[in-house]
Amino acid sequence: MVDFVRLQEIMKEHLERDRGIRTVDAEGATLEDAVAEAATLLGVPVRRIEYEITEKGSPGFMGSGKKAWKIRAYERTAEKKQAGSVESDDGDIEIVSPVIEDRDGDVFVHLSPEGAFLKVIPPVGSGKNARESQATDALSARGVKDIDPKLVKEVVQKASGEYVKVGTFKVNPMNDTVVSVDISEQDMKAYIYVTPPGFGGSDLSAETYLSLLRNNRVIYGVNEEFLRTFADRPTYKEMVAVAEGSRPVNGRDAYMQYNFETDQTKVKLREGANGKVDFKELNIIQNVVEGQPLARKVEAERGTPGRTVTGKIIPAKNGRDIALPLGKNVHVSDDQNTIIADMNGQVVIIGGKINVEPVYTVQGDVNLKTGNIIFLGTVLITGNVEDGFSVKAAGNIEVHGTVEKAELDAEGDIIVHQGITGKSGGMVRAGRSIWARFIENGIVEAGNMVVVSDGIVNSQVDANKRIICQGKRANIVGGRLRASEEINAKVIGSPMSGTETICEVGYDPKEKEKLDKLGEAKAAAEKQLEEIQLNLQTLINIKKQRKSLPEDKEAYMHELMDKREQIMGDMTKIAKDLEVTQEYLNSLKTRGKVSASSRVYPGVKIVIRDVKEDVRNDYKAVTFILEDSLIRVTKYEEPDEDVKRGPDGYTAD
Repeated sequence: MVDFVRLQEIMKEHLERDRGIRTVDAEGATLEDAVAEAATLLGVPVRRIEYEITEKGSPGFMGSGKKAWKIRAYERTAEKKQAGSVESDDGDIEIVSPVIEDRDGDVFVHLSPEGAFLKVIPPVGSGKNARESQATDALSARGVKDIDPKLVKEVVQKASGEYVKVGTFKVNPMNDTVVSVDISEQDMKAYIYVTPPGFGGSDLSAETYLSLLRNNRVIYGVNEEFLRTFADRPTYKEMVAVAEGSRPVNGRDAYMQYNFETDQTKVKLREGANGKVDFKELNIIQNVVEGQPLARKVEAERGTPGRTVTGKIIPAKNGRDIALPLGKNVHVSDDQNTIIADMNGQVVIIGGKINVEPVYTVQGDVNLKTGNIIFLGTVLITGNVEDGFSVKAAGNIEVHGTVEKAELDAEGDIIVHQGITGKSGGMVRAGRSIWARFIENGIVEAGNMVVVSDGIVNSQVDANKRIICQGKRANIVGGRLRASEEINAKVIGSPMSGTETICEVGYDPKEKEKLDKLGEAKAAAEKQLEEIQLNLQTLINIKKQRKSLPEDKEAYMHELMDKREQIMGDMTKIAKDLEVTQEYLNSLKTRGKVSASSRVYPGVKIVIRDVKEDVRNDYKAVTFILEDSLIRVTKYEEPDEDVKRGPDGYTAD
């Protein structure tokens, strides 16, 4: 195969050649004369001329209606000598020569009251020239007398393709060619029936045929080029079609051109990198964004009238218009033909109309039947989200059932009416708040709050503001919970030993996590730098003692030096990021508190800002706060009322 690079090279070569091509305009009485003139102007042999006909010539008849041939010509390049190319089995391009039909030269005799006329045409390709004997035989067969042999010889040699008078004959008008015109098929076709001339009878010219047709009302769809050929080589005693009318063409009806898949039964499966089809990625939802063109009406076309050979107009029907299928949350653009989305969401056709739905509803579970869900709006799931599947939404996600070991990601709120059973995997992440009945062995992140009614067990929960666990069984048992403002539950911890419960407040969890990772990166870089310094110093000492190092050791030493510079640069950046993150955390004015309305069991770890406290006693109805760099126990403080009621009336208890 010709690869892309080779194709570029070929195109570049052709472009360079085309830039160097000179073109000339030439004309002549015949096409051959025009080509010969172009060859002279370009200074190249005729065989190297390529040309385009800009105006066809006509020999006329007896000097009437004569037109010159006009061409635009240029020198043929090496590649343009060939008609095309094909690709060989080994990837090379093989040039293929054009197939030229060989045709011998020919002679034609035309008799008219003015005399006997002879026309000779040149051969084509490897065809043979017409012979003088052909001409004399053709003239003799038609009873031509007083032939000028010298003139016949000249006409044959020139082969100009024009009629030249070369003799006379005894005219007998009674034996002239007779033509009848027949119009049929509801005036859509015209035929001529021609009888051969008798001895002394005259032939008809193309102009005469055209005149006869006009006199018989045939004025449209006449094949003039065919008639000119027919005049040279007529077909006798047969009905010959010479004109054809045009049928009317009804205009096409207006139709809608959709920019989305309208057939929901067409499920497109994606192949993974390993070539296997991922049945979770069914791509059932067709997301659109505000301002996106959804469909465009292609306007109806006007009909094209037909015409009979007698010139009568046959009317055609214009295409029918259609109304724009406007549904909800769409509008028409200024061109009055394009339908535009008013919002982000799912485009659907309901009742034949285009709608943008801000809510995508899954009736039942998210599983292999639905595949993973990605939607630029709110997703409502009436069932569960099963293991291994994901739901991502630009709006909210509401699940009436349970979220298993799955991934949920919403820019808005996430509401889980039953609970989250993460099975120590999956991820539930919300840009705003997360509301659930319970969280068990889950990983949860919220940009605002996490509100749970029946408890949080062995889970990792992060909230930029609050974690509230309020209800009859609202216990926090095991796991690590982090919030900038408050963690509030009925019971925190467990009387059972071995279950570690960590509650951290007073800082931004994300930034704190970033700070921890930067600290780890700094420690790793310092350790790596220490090892490099040790190895580098060893090599430097050896070089001092021996005055030189083997080539491979010398290269390794320079490699270590480069690595040292890189790590030192990384450490500088890490130090700067540490400083910025630490300053941000220090600037936070968040008070931070951990509260339990019923009990806090010993073993719970409380972290407020950078102060840690292991709870050693059993506390009832308390709130832990930070005062004078010490964690103190105070009377229990209720959470704010606004956290008890979620979006759209969902309640935490």
